[in-house]
Amino acid sequence: MSNKEIWVFAEQREGVLSNATLELLSEGQILAKKSGYTLCAMLLSSDDTNLLQGLYNYGAKKVYSAVDKKLAFYQNDYYSKVISDLINENKPEIVLYGATSVGRSLAPTIAVMVYAGLTADCTELDFDTEQMLLLQTRPAFGGNIMATILCPNHRPQMSTVRPNVFKKTKLSENEKGEKVAVKVDLSKVKERMRLIEETIEEMDAVDLCEAEFIVSGGRGIGGPENFPKIQALAKELGAAVGASRATVDAGWIAHFHQVGQTGKTVCPKVYIACGISGAIQHLAGMQSSDFIVAINKDPQAPIFDVADIGVVGDLHEIVPELTSQIKALKK
Repeated sequence: MSNKEIWVFAEQREGVLSNATLELLSEGQILAKKSGYTLCAMLLSSDDTNLLQGLYNYGAKKVYSAVDKKLAFYQNDYYSKVISDLINENKPEIVLYGATSVGRSLAPTIAVMVYAGLTADCTELDFDTEQMLLLQTRPAFGGNIMATILCPNHRPQMSTVRPNVFKKTKLSENEKGEKVAVKVDLSKVKERMRLIEETIEEMDAVDLCEAEFIVSGGRGIGGPENFPKIQALAKELGAAVGASRATVDAGWIAHFHQVGQTGKTVCPKVYIACGISGAIQHLAGMQSSDFIVAINKDPQAPIFDVADIGVVGDLHEIVPELTSQIKALKK
């Protein structure tokens, strides 16, 4: 029998909880209400002192906390050992991970260790109260359809979920919760990796997933030689540069700029779409943005259906003029 609990893997880096964790806890609040299950977090760290309250504030009623110096940073062998043991001992109904680089490495390892299924890269979660099953929705067939997957036979039901698809919902600053201290014994785990030095490669001035402003270019910009116009506007706004799948597939810009079902899901305060028609694949990755501006010469483009402001015209005239006007305001 499984335990009626929903677990969220609390990913942290140098004592700071990831946004993906807080987003999953926020969605977990909704799933817990629908299912009647208890929302919990599992936290692995070298010191949980400054992490517990944040998890309580976002809805975790219980935190399984494993503290050990070997858990200071992510290492698959250590983390998978601790979490698989926890799952086998406590048998949660549902376990959720952010589809970050850590989550995408960790979740499949644990799925094999606990003999459970895993739905990867979900963009939507829901709960079927009749079947008492988690509904896990993800893009399939290159993003051309959305598939909802159920796991009726094995427990836990496990998913990795894309960052930025759920809004963060903090309950308060002083929520109460229960800490369950987890006994850690990693003496028999062979250390196959050691952290010698940590470096961060700066691929762009602003990270798409964390950006408050994004300027994206689509096939309508005409060619790779025109992306500097998009980049110039982004620079003046302090924004990240995004792109449609078509421009990435054409080799006009690197893949890490791609927004959409097969790229990154973003939720900025302002999203400016330049020459992007608005295919379903792209809309799924950006339509939760707070404010959307669309610039396109086709008045029938689907992007205008989700835009707060639509500008019909030649982006090669509009974007440079907008850049110039913003630059003038900053003087």
